[in-house]
Amino acid sequence: MATEKKVKLVESLQETFSGCNVGILTDYRGLTTAELNDLRRKLREAGIEYRVVKNSLARFAAKKIGMDELADFFAGPVAVAFGYGEIPDPAKVITDYIRTTKSILSIKGGFLADRVLGPKDVESLARLPSREVLIGQVLAGMQSPIYGLVNVLAGPIRGIMGVLQARIQQLEGE
Repeated sequence: MATEKKVKLVESLQETFSGCNVGILTDYRGLTTAELNDLRRKLREAGIEYRVVKNSLARFAAKKIGMDELADFFAGPVAVAFGYGEIPDPAKVITDYIRTTKSILSIKGGFLADRVLGPKDVESLARLPSREVLIGQVLAGMQSPIYGLVNVLAGPIRGIMGVLQARIQQLEGE
């Protein structure tokens, strides 16, 4: 490959590495073409780009953008799923694909902004609930103390109302 082409590929990889929210590195060794096409289709439907990368160029691009630890993952056949939307989406799609098809596809690692993730980190990322669920959980956690405070403050008033109601019933009974 001509040096000029390599420079353009490295620049393209640099832009992709810095432009995406998350990247998941996979070892696609042993997958048939049909399985790889099926995986690509599922990833494309989720808005995720899946590219087979040349290790030496990917290592060079990773080092150029300051992700030296990521460069170590580029050994053997590597394909990268680049996610631009929700952060857990690429990990979820890949782990779901592996689980449902019993595929031999393996997760080598990944990166999140400037943080490098190991295979276990990627699997825990895949188990995260969706953004809406997380926001709901945070809001519920914020509302819980407020509801508790309202109930505590309303307790004495409820007690007084109960006493008054009992006295009214007592007077009506006489």
